[in-house]
Amino acid sequence: MSAALATFLSFSHIPILLVVGFAIFAGTVGARLFQRLRIPQVVGYIVIGLLIGRSGFGFIDAEAIKSLEPFNSFALGVIGFMIGGELRRDVLRKHGRQFFKILLAEGMGAFLVVGLLVGATALLLTDAMTAVALGLMFGALSSATAPAATVNVLWEYKTRGPLTRAIYAIVALDDALALILFVVCVSLVTRLMGQAPGGALTAAAQVAWELAGAVALGAATGGALNFALRRARDAEKAFPFILSMVLLTIGIAALLKLDGILAAMALGVTLANLAPRRSKSAFEAVRRFAPPVYVLFFVLVGAHLHLQTMPAWMWALTLPYVVGRSAGKMLGANFGARRARAAKTVQKYLGMSLFCQAGVAVGLSLVASQRFSGEIGSAIIMIIAVTTLIVELIGPPFVKLAVQRAGEVGLNVTKEELMASYTVGEAMDRDSPSFLEAVTLPEITRTIAETDAMHYPVVDAAGGLTGVIALQELKNGLAARGLADWLVASDLMGPVPDTVSQGSPLAEAVIKMREQGLDYLPVVAGDGDAKLVGMLELRAVDRMLSSEVLRRQQLADAQLA
Repeated sequence: MSAALATFLSFSHIPILLVVGFAIFAGTVGARLFQRLRIPQVVGYIVIGLLIGRSGFGFIDAEAIKSLEPFNSFALGVIGFMIGGELRRDVLRKHGRQFFKILLAEGMGAFLVVGLLVGATALLLTDAMTAVALGLMFGALSSATAPAATVNVLWEYKTRGPLTRAIYAIVALDDALALILFVVCVSLVTRLMGQAPGGALTAAAQVAWELAGAVALGAATGGALNFALRRARDAEKAFPFILSMVLLTIGIAALLKLDGILAAMALGVTLANLAPRRSKSAFEAVRRFAPPVYVLFFVLVGAHLHLQTMPAWMWALTLPYVVGRSAGKMLGANFGARRARAAKTVQKYLGMSLFCQAGVAVGLSLVASQRFSGEIGSAIIMIIAVTTLIVELIGPPFVKLAVQRAGEVGLNVTKEELMASYTVGEAMDRDSPSFLEAVTLPEITRTIAETDAMHYPVVDAAGGLTGVIALQELKNGLAARGLADWLVASDLMGPVPDTVSQGSPLAEAVIKMREQGLDYLPVVAGDGDAKLVGMLELRAVDRMLSSEVLRRQQLADAQLA
C-alpha cells in the first residue's frame, strides 16, 4: 500500500494529456487572480508553472517537460508568426532604418554592461580566465529579448502606437542580433579555453545559414500560404491551411537546423505584405486560437525551473546580470531612439519594455552548456534559468507601465472587444422620441421628420411602455386615405417584442437582438421597472462602435506620423 501511495504522490504515472489539461486550467485560473491585482496575466502563468513544476509540487516533472518540448517550438512559432504580421511594408519602409539603429544600440548596450558587471563580479569568485569567459557569454545572451511575454502584454491591453510598433520590430529582430553575438563570443571563449574546433569561419557560416535559411524558408511558405488562401475564401476552410503552414515551417526549420522563430516571423511578414487585406482574417483566426497555447507555454516556462540545485556563487552572479541587462537595455534603447529621432514615447519607454527573456536565451544557454563542460557550462544554464524567471516576472509589469505612460492602451480594439466594455445605458439613444397613446398621426409624422430613428416607442401616461411604432406601420397609416387624421399612436403601434434594462451589458443585448431577429430593443429603467428610458437600435450601435474604433486607430496613427 505504501509503495502504491508513493507512486501516486510522485505524479510520474500521470498521462501527458492530463498534465496538459491541468496546466492550462491552473494557468488560466492563476492569471485571472493576477489580473485582479492589476498584474499582467503572463506573470500568473509563470508563477503557477513554478508552483506545479520542478521547484514546487512536482506535478509537471522533467519527463513531462521533455515530452512537451515540441509544443514549445509550436508556441514560439505561433508567436513569431503573429509578430511577423505586424511588420508590414509601409511600417518598415518608414521606420526600418530607425528600428535598426535602436536594435544595435539596445543590444550592444546590454552586451557591454552585462559583460562588464558579470565579468567583474565573477573575478571576485573565480579565476580571471573563467571571469572573462562568463562576461562574454552572459553579455551575448543578455541581448536577446523574449517576444512571447512582451507581445502577450501588448495583446492583453490592446495597444497601438509608435511605442507598440517599435516593440514589435525590436523583439522580432533581437533574436538575429543575439545569435550573431553568441556565435562570435563562443568562438572567442573556445580560443580562450584552448579548444577551438571548426574555427571562426565555420561559426560564421553556421550563423549565416541559420539566419538566411530561416528567412528564405519563411518567405517560401508564406508565398505558398498566400496561394492557398486565395482559393479558400471561407474562414473555416482557411484556418487549417494557416495552422498547417505554421507547423510545416517550424518542422522544416528544425529538420534543417534553422532558427524556427525567425522562420515563422518571415512567414508572417511575407503573408502580411503579399496580401495586406486578406491576411487580416488569417491573423485574426490564429489570434482566436492562440490563448490556450500561450497559457501552456508560459506554465511550462515556470515548470522547467529547478531552483534548489543552484550553488551559492551562481546566485551571486544573478544580480549583476539582471541589473546590468535592465540598465543596458534602457540606456541603449534611449540612446538609439534619440539618435534615430524616434518619437518621444519610444525614447522614454522602449527600454523598460525589453526586460523579458525566455526562449532564445534559454536555448542558447543549452547550446553553451553542451559546448563548455565544467563550471562555465553549468553556470550559464543555471543562471540563465533563474534570471529568466526573474525577468519574466518583472518584465510584463514594466511593459504594461510603459504602454500606459505612452497612452497606447486600448487603441487597438475590435468592435466586439469594444462592445464588451459598454452597458446598454451607455450606447442607447436617450433622446429617441416616444409618443403617448393618444398622439395623432400628423403629430407623429411632424416629429419623426426631424429624426433618423427607425422605431418609436409608445407609452402610457405613467411612462410605461405599451407598444412600438415601426416605419412600416406609419406607411400603412399614411396610405389610409380619409382616416389619417383620426389615427392615433395606439392604432399604429405593434406589440413590444422584448425589452432590455439600461444596466445590462451591451454585448448581451446585441446577442439577444440577433438571436430573435430584431433590429431594435426598447430600454427600460430596470428589471423591475418598466419605465421607458431610451431605444437601442442595432444599426446605431454598429455605427457608434465603428466610429469609436476608427477614432482610436486615428489617434494611434497620428502619433506614428
